[in-house]
Amino acid sequence: MTLPIARPPIAREEVLALRMSQIREVANAGMARKDVMKFWVGESDQPTPAFIREATAKALMEGETYYTHNLGRPDLREALSAYLGGLHGRPFGTERLAITSSGVNALMLVSQAVVSPGDKVVVTTPAWPNIVEIPRILSARLQTVSLDPAQGRWRLDLDKLMDALTPDTRVLFLNSPNNPTGWTLPAEDRAPILARCREYGIWLITDDPYERLIFGPGKSAPSFLPLAGEDERVVSTNTFSKAWRMTGWRMGWMVLPRSLIDSMGVVIEYNTSCAPDFVQSGAIAALNEGEPSIAELRAELTAAKDQVLRGLRALPGIEAPEPEGGMYAFFRIEGRGASLELAKDMVAKADLGLAPGSAFGPEGEGWLRWCFANRPEKNAEGLARLGTYLAGK
Repeated sequence: MTLPIARPPIAREEVLALRMSQIREVANAGMARKDVMKFWVGESDQPTPAFIREATAKALMEGETYYTHNLGRPDLREALSAYLGGLHGRPFGTERLAITSSGVNALMLVSQAVVSPGDKVVVTTPAWPNIVEIPRILSARLQTVSLDPAQGRWRLDLDKLMDALTPDTRVLFLNSPNNPTGWTLPAEDRAPILARCREYGIWLITDDPYERLIFGPGKSAPSFLPLAGEDERVVSTNTFSKAWRMTGWRMGWMVLPRSLIDSMGVVIEYNTSCAPDFVQSGAIAALNEGEPSIAELRAELTAAKDQVLRGLRALPGIEAPEPEGGMYAFFRIEGRGASLELAKDMVAKADLGLAPGSAFGPEGEGWLRWCFANRPEKNAEGLARLGTYLAGK
């Protein structure tokens, strides 16, 4: 008897088709080298503020190591409710809040809850790879709407977005301030986008990790939360990673419509059960005591942005649009094409680690991303290395 040929033990087609992160590909080429200056990932070079670390260490030593509520501890959700109310000028009841094990976990959880195979999902690009790949993992159909550089800044053509939001669209993902470009949605564009989503029953899911990290007046970037009702198809996903310098902590949250909250508790149960108990104590400290540290970070990022953009624009052939928020310079060099190869060459020849623009989709090809959330001397040395590299080519 002839036995059937065994199939190899591989993942399903949708997973096999995922792009490996090109940021990681470049990082792998230089991560072990101490001489490489690393600007490829999005985090501050300063540790989490001491008051957050101390609160977490105290909780850990006091034995806060147990399972918690699927949606997060009540005291953390109360602190988050107060924080959001103060930020957006309207109440957000704890019954609409869910604590998650990171911001990207929040994106995956809400996608699992509302996206089915074959659904049409619209994403503005260039985009952080996770926003694009999560719908693909869930076998959704993806349509992208590209941002464009114009008059020294990145812009979204609202008409192009509206054309993409058709009656068969299930979800619109928006990331503002945007990673990698720093584009920030103008306040006046919120109402027409929300109106179109209401008209066609489209879920509007916003990825808001940089909302506090804006360059200019105001406490945060324009948000849909003040405009949306308590039970609309609007979800805000967020994280403690960026504004509180807590990237390694893996702690995030969601603001959900009332009708989704019970289902979300079930989805969390079957993914992670709950966020770590003692880490939630650190998140409470961040929310209750963190405004001075956020203001300090914003000032540092504003100075760093000015330093790096000024340095880039002083080099020949570089186009560097002005970011309106975030912690990145997204720039391109005249005559240099494939960004992955260019980024790898900079690691090898200049000891300079940047993220290739192609990691953020085809619309990012030819661009490079520089995370400038660093001490001034580190950014200055990086600019010097880039200048030397360009002079030698």
